[in-house]
Amino acid sequence: MIEKHGFNIVATESDWPDAEAVDRCVRHRPRPDVASTEQADGNMQPSGRSDLDDPEQPAFLRFPTWMWRNLEVHDFVEWLRKFNKGLDSRETVGFYGLDLYSLGTSMQAVIQYLDSVDKDMANIARERYASLMSWADHPHEYGLETLVSGFQGYEKDVVDVLRRLLRKRLEYSAAHWDGVEFHSGEQNARLVRDAEYYYKTLYYARDESWNLRDSHMFETLVRILKHRGPASKAIVWAHNSHVGDARATSMGWEREEHNIGQLCKEAFGEEKALNIGCSGNTGTVAAAKNWDSDMCVMRVNPGISNSYEQIMHATGLKNFAIDLREGHCNKELRDALAEKRLERFIGVVYRPDTERQSHYSSAVLPQQFDGFVWFDETTAVKAMETHQPENPPEYDETWPFGL
Repeated sequence: MIEKHGFNIVATESDWPDAEAVDRCVRHRPRPDVASTEQADGNMQPSGRSDLDDPEQPAFLRFPTWMWRNLEVHDFVEWLRKFNKGLDSRETVGFYGLDLYSLGTSMQAVIQYLDSVDKDMANIARERYASLMSWADHPHEYGLETLVSGFQGYEKDVVDVLRRLLRKRLEYSAAHWDGVEFHSGEQNARLVRDAEYYYKTLYYARDESWNLRDSHMFETLVRILKHRGPASKAIVWAHNSHVGDARATSMGWEREEHNIGQLCKEAFGEEKALNIGCSGNTGTVAAAKNWDSDMCVMRVNPGISNSYEQIMHATGLKNFAIDLREGHCNKELRDALAEKRLERFIGVVYRPDTERQSHYSSAVLPQQFDGFVWFDETTAVKAMETHQPENPPEYDETWPFGL
């Protein structure tokens, strides 16, 4: 897709600060403090140093570490870094995070960015973020506190930082790398605002929290596309529950939930937004048995009766791809697949003993996806680490399909 079709954005279901460490590596971007030194010296050529080179800033350590810290992603990052080498910064392919769980690291990133462009504004951000920062390691407790007491939270403070940042857009954008650093600083400030509100919704409006999360993903994608220019084309790399159109699943029918796949269809239209899903029948998967537990490689149960997995396996074909779009797919096949069936959703937690209740939901495949890739037997990703570092769990990250 990158080599042959000109895609220049890889937008992932990951936290912005972590993905930016990868982006700095693959696009040969200097860090703001390095860029400031080079600007003072009259040399604005990228140094090639990235956040991945800094042992004090390791990326992707929040549960589940193996989702992105694995050898398959590592090899792709290495390939992308080589692909971008020698290209003008406007032509490079970027790697971005769409998620909103990085409350603490995003506050730190905003302050770090402002330190490189405006020390006074950095001190204001420190002051505004100070109270919320004390909750950064336990954001769920912050949300619970706002629910059970008269505590109003710190929404006004985080909104104030974002407003001040946006007022100086032109000044800050001129400081580093054609506005790339400002774009990241703005995104982190927006993320702090959205995350602060997200954690307040967790305990009284679970459906709303899902919708807030996917709306944040969509709005982040739109800003990335605008930032990269009118010719930009993005690959959104996320779980089927996010990229498939929610209107064709029980997410939309029963829970009134939307997702980034639906929002892209509504905003960009049928021809410009293509939803591609993938699944398998048996094999192995890298997952945890419980939330915040260590990763282990588990065998996947065969698809159950009346599931899309069962009928795909019944073809006897090992691997295949189907273009499900009307006019591109055999009508008889498309009509047969349009019958509502069960579909399996395995997240970072896999519980084969309660598979029907834990991992299956109803869907209409040709309405959910434009294309579908089938692997009859899957192979687990090769994680760089299997033990989880200690960190506060994101209880509903894969809701409703993670458990």
